[in-house]
Amino acid sequence: MTDIVNVEPYDPFSEGNAVYMMSMDVNVSFAGRRATDQQLDQDKLSEQVTRIYQNQIFAPGQQFLFDYQSYALRLEVKSTEVGNGDVMQQGQRIRDRRGILTTQTTINFFKSPNVTGPQVNIAASISRPAANALIQPDFKFEDMGIGGLDTEFKAIFRRAFASRVYPPGLMTKLGMKHVKGILLYGPPGTGKTLIARKIGQMFNAESIKVINGPEVLNKYVGASEENIRKLFADAEKDQKEKGEESGLHLIIFDELDAVCKQRGSGAGGGTGVGDSVVNQLLSKLDGVEQLNNILLIGMTNRKDMIDDALLRPGRLELHVEISLPDEKGRQQILDIHTARWKGEKRLAPDVDIAELARLTKNFSGAEIEGLVRAASSYAMNRHIKAGTMASLKDDFLDMSLTMLDFMRALEEVKPAFGVNEESLADCFSSGIIHYSPTVGDILHQGEVYVEGVRASAQSNLLPVLIYGPPRSGKSALAAKMALDSGSPFIRLVSGADMIGYSESGKVAQLSKVFADAYKSTMSIIVLDAIEKLVSWSPIGPRFSNEIVNTLSYLLSRKPPAGRRLLILATTSHAEVLDHLQLSGEFAERIAVPYLSDVGELMRALVDSKAFGGDKRMQEEAVSRIGGGRLNVGIKDVLIQVDLAMHSEDPVRRFADKIVEISGRGE
Repeated sequence: MTDIVNVEPYDPFSEGNAVYMMSMDVNVSFAGRRATDQQLDQDKLSEQVTRIYQNQIFAPGQQFLFDYQSYALRLEVKSTEVGNGDVMQQGQRIRDRRGILTTQTTINFFKSPNVTGPQVNIAASISRPAANALIQPDFKFEDMGIGGLDTEFKAIFRRAFASRVYPPGLMTKLGMKHVKGILLYGPPGTGKTLIARKIGQMFNAESIKVINGPEVLNKYVGASEENIRKLFADAEKDQKEKGEESGLHLIIFDELDAVCKQRGSGAGGGTGVGDSVVNQLLSKLDGVEQLNNILLIGMTNRKDMIDDALLRPGRLELHVEISLPDEKGRQQILDIHTARWKGEKRLAPDVDIAELARLTKNFSGAEIEGLVRAASSYAMNRHIKAGTMASLKDDFLDMSLTMLDFMRALEEVKPAFGVNEESLADCFSSGIIHYSPTVGDILHQGEVYVEGVRASAQSNLLPVLIYGPPRSGKSALAAKMALDSGSPFIRLVSGADMIGYSESGKVAQLSKVFADAYKSTMSIIVLDAIEKLVSWSPIGPRFSNEIVNTLSYLLSRKPPAGRRLLILATTSHAEVLDHLQLSGEFAERIAVPYLSDVGELMRALVDSKAFGGDKRMQEEAVSRIGGGRLNVGIKDVLIQVDLAMHSEDPVRRFADKIVEISGRGE
């Protein structure tokens, strides 16, 4: 009563029109000895405070008393947001300035922190969204800069964020709990880290923490577990203070498989650190003291390595595969990475984005970005003077990105999950020799198999066995079928690729090839000389039981939904597969025969342009061999023609060798 107070007039409009209180956060505590454990209704509190104090001016830090249902409450203005009264003008609001309380003001009540004695218990509103808007007001989905992931992002928003847009009080009454964890998995470079980063930008999270898996591990005992606890400390504190009104705490965990391997697998160097880290993470996500204000986004290339307990509902329950983009997605990604060139009018008119999207089958998002960088380097290199390191030509301001730059870049940048054309082309370096109508029939049958797998509504897996005597051209025909299919993913697996591998190494390599194939919409795997892959030897006989079991499983295992796989296996010893009980895994079989007579030999010589295409020499060679039945492989014919050309009498040498080989074959 004895304080001296200086009073002067205040004009709230002296600082502009932003004088109306748009929102106000208020801390609440009991002012007297009388307290209650019952929850205070946030909506009724807001209604009564607005009715009594309407048109009053409030400022951050201001305290005032309020009577609510005979309970004396002390209210302290925590923060404010003022504007011109237009609720739609989000971007023109000013924080932490005094303003006039109106009927349009949103008041958010929180229990006061650090209060000794009874604390108020405030129920979340069932009619108003959470105090902190989840989605930034000026955010647009098209501004995210993510191409080819529309379906995945919609699934993430529906499962993990839609429930957070609704008023928290309504979610509590319905008994709804938010999704606490998302696992993004898929091949490297498909956009897992990018989509997590964009989610952080899109949502108005209370805090965003980004951590790489290996950063969690520490050499000191207990330090790794402490690092996990620190990630959740802010969320725990915020929930204790604000309850259901707590803002979202986003934790982005990259390379999750580095620290969350299956328990008991020996992760952490045999010290048990890996198991302890998994246990600590499990307790924080879904332990006794449950947090409802966190979202953990984990990313990995190896979902199979992560502990199963971490993947169940209540933890990382939403599993989203970020796979290779389809043609529409690749076009979106190309548009994103060429937008700056287009905006600066440096993208040449001949650049056909749709055609580039068609040509970049099985490219990941990162590989498409690399393709644009490679094309850009060709465009820039045109304006550098020859013979210099850093001297530009005078016309460098005319630099533009052309379709030719992209075509040259396509020869340089190859997708990790694409088609290894070189190894396949090596299988028929001399081309396919149509020595008999059987060859055309076999290739046609291959087309039928490809279209059958691609369009079948019944089965998405077709294993085919191509068998025949040695050097009859089985590998060439299988490789030709695969390349002609136009499939985005083709792999050739042969025993030569695994020289020096242990049994477990071969099993791991086979498993990896099939796992990669499952990531593409249409895949073909060529298993060349399958009897060599299983290390079969007639002496004994001997073979690898582990590899046989692995192949038996992989040949019968269907790809995931929406993925299709054609397996072409070749063998020169079909009877061996019968003994190994692998023959039954093949739904179809194709026999590749030897050349059986001189008529087929003549057609082979003509089709391969043997002896330099000299028709007289070809006829003389066939005449020397004479009539009767032949028994020789097309590969032997091509080799003997090539060797004969280096002798004094090519025709005679070739004829003698073919007769010798044919007799040996009989």
